[in-house]
Amino acid sequence: MELVDALDASFAHAGTVVAGVRPEQLAASTPCSEWDVRALLAHMIGVVDNIGRGVRGDELLADPNATVLGDDPGAQFQSVAATTIAAWRGAAPDAEVNIGAGPMPAMVGASINLLDTTAHAWDLARATGQPEDVPAEVTTAAMGAAEMVVSPEIREFAGIKPAVPVGADASPTEQFVAFLGRRP
Repeated sequence: MELVDALDASFAHAGTVVAGVRPEQLAASTPCSEWDVRALLAHMIGVVDNIGRGVRGDELLADPNATVLGDDPGAQFQSVAATTIAAWRGAAPDAEVNIGAGPMPAMVGASINLLDTTAHAWDLARATGQPEDVPAEVTTAAMGAAEMVVSPEIREFAGIKPAVPVGADASPTEQFVAFLGRRP
């Protein structure tokens, strides 16, 4: 699966999870100990919006985590995901983008977008009691992106916990989230 197609599929999956969040769940805790559901939604929407801005060459948000949730976070996520995927589809594969961490190859930026969206869709699903399995083709692509991007230095810089061991029978989703330090 091509990277941008995998990202599009990740956005579709995440959009379903975001749309499944009920208002009474906004204060629930998440696997991201620093965020409740409301803060995780703001992060997801803000990061996807900010990455799209960076790909288009627009001004970046001062703090993507400060994104204000609208009345319909599902529609809000779908809207920013649609504009961001359009930006990725219009970007040259050898382009350089700044998605908030300085200039980088577009492939690296898209990989970061994929692994962040996929991981946080899982976090949100777990926090809100929704099905946690991510489509296999998305997880395979996200794992490839994670293995490329998540070095020991990036783990430290981004606060990504060490990988958690899982059994040989772990699903692709479980392997992916365990690589990112989450307990499946």
